[in-house]
Amino acid sequence: MSAGPTAATRPHNRKQLIVEAAGQVFSERGYHAASMEEIAAGVGISAAALYRHFPNKYALFAECANVMVDRLVAALDESPAEAPLKDVLAALTRVTVAHRAAGGLYRWEARYLDRDDRRQLRAKFGHVVGRVTDLVGHSPGSDHLRAAAALGVIGSITMHHTSIAQRRIEDLLLASALRVSGTDPAAAAGTAGLVELPAQPVPRTRRAEILAAAVPLFARDGFATVTNGQIAQAVGLAPSAIYRHYPGKVDILVAACLQAAGLLSQAVDRSLRQAADPRQAVVAMTAAYVAYSFEHNALNSVAEAEIRGLPADLRRPLILAQREYIAVWEQQLRAARPEMDPRQARLLVHAGFGVVVETGRALRWQDTPGNRDTVTALVAGALTL
Repeated sequence: MSAGPTAATRPHNRKQLIVEAAGQVFSERGYHAASMEEIAAGVGISAAALYRHFPNKYALFAECANVMVDRLVAALDESPAEAPLKDVLAALTRVTVAHRAAGGLYRWEARYLDRDDRRQLRAKFGHVVGRVTDLVGHSPGSDHLRAAAALGVIGSITMHHTSIAQRRIEDLLLASALRVSGTDPAAAAGTAGLVELPAQPVPRTRRAEILAAAVPLFARDGFATVTNGQIAQAVGLAPSAIYRHYPGKVDILVAACLQAAGLLSQAVDRSLRQAADPRQAVVAMTAAYVAYSFEHNALNSVAEAEIRGLPADLRRPLILAQREYIAVWEQQLRAARPEMDPRQARLLVHAGFGVVVETGRALRWQDTPGNRDTVTALVAGALTL
């Protein structure tokens, strides 16, 4: 008879609660590091109870991926066909901010979906981008990019934990998304030629060759799925030879993250040396970050996507380096825009990074001076420069 009270108190929306908890765990820890036991504990049920709703972790992951984009599609479908751009972006912003803790899995973790599931997800996102593109339309050829940039601003809230009142976040993101949607992509013409990035070290040692071979594999397939054997084959070594240079695969990942942090730090230093005032400093930093993102796309994506899966003791110094980098941006942006407080500045800096990710993807990371200039102009628009 004990099953009666349990059944009576079981939430009717348990499956929804599971998806919400799982989305947050996948977003925070990554697909491979997350466990069904951890997700079950977040809902307050046993792993056995969790498996009654989802047969395996992949099925739950695929459900999480679809639920968020379905919310975005629903927000669009609920908006009248004649709704202006501001209203549509406001609806998308509200949904994204409300579920920010579970939204981060799309930027990097969706690559672990099967091909058919990825195709389905892309089609749904394509519907969202298409609706925004139709509303943005001014100049031929740039509408899609400005729509992607606006959505990058909104989606950026899922990638950090800056704490501001929810309504204030919505207002700031909506204002930034509207600004970027109206930005002239040619506004930063010529900035690409002003950027001199530090060169990525030429691999002159076997250790450096291993790192150089591992980074594109990690970027394409994900750290968890790449084997030492694949890395060794790319370098022309026996798998056992890897251990003479790195104690384990995770040490290769740490080396990649440190290299990315070093290149970014050097780029910032060069940008600030050539700036005559705060606004020029932010524009120079923007152009340098865009150039870095295009030139070192594989390295950057690995550093951004995989750091969360590192053990805490290895992750801590890398997180500190990231925070120091953000702090420099925040300081320079507040000097250029003194009316802003630190949290507002931090939120907009992340919005700028979101613009780079989404427009870079839309451009398939084709590294040309024109593409760099275009993305730099869109980021500057998001920052209101």
